[in-house]
Amino acid sequence: MKRILKPVTYILAAIYFLVDAVFMAVAAPVARWIGRHVEFRRLSAWIKSLSPFASLALFLVPVIILEPVKPVAAYLTATGQVMSGAVTFIVGELLKLVLVERLFHLTRDKLMRIPAFAWGYGKYAAAKAWLQETDAWRAARAVSRAVRDSVARARARLVNGFSRLAISRD
Repeated sequence: MKRILKPVTYILAAIYFLVDAVFMAVAAPVARWIGRHVEFRRLSAWIKSLSPFASLALFLVPVIILEPVKPVAAYLTATGQVMSGAVTFIVGELLKLVLVERLFHLTRDKLMRIPAFAWGYGKYAAAKAWLQETDAWRAARAVSRAVRDSVARARARLVNGFSRLAISRD
């Protein structure tokens, strides 16, 4: 059984990491940008003033509203509207991650006062820690870093080439 589960774990870890890395690479800066804007400071203050259970209810709203985006995206893809399905999935997931990440950042301390939430979060954190200790996770991270470094080098060469072209025209 262990021999069967090991490759499955590697594949799942790689998929989880790649999807998480792609979406969080976009979601985290957007969430920070939202937090820095004045219009959202008042809203953030209001969110921080909520009780733990009101914070939990607010935390669940984006998940409840945006989770049905996945089946809609799957339906669009299955009916031949691949681009529409992909865009629907990407926008829905990014929006959900940004909202959930921002709300969790604002309400984490209050949410942890709810024993069931703290227990569930502890289980999630333990599962994530276990996943990050696997060889598959490390391999996926190494591949991700290599791809990111290659893209950065190619981008730098491209920018450098355009800079030289602009200078030579002057």
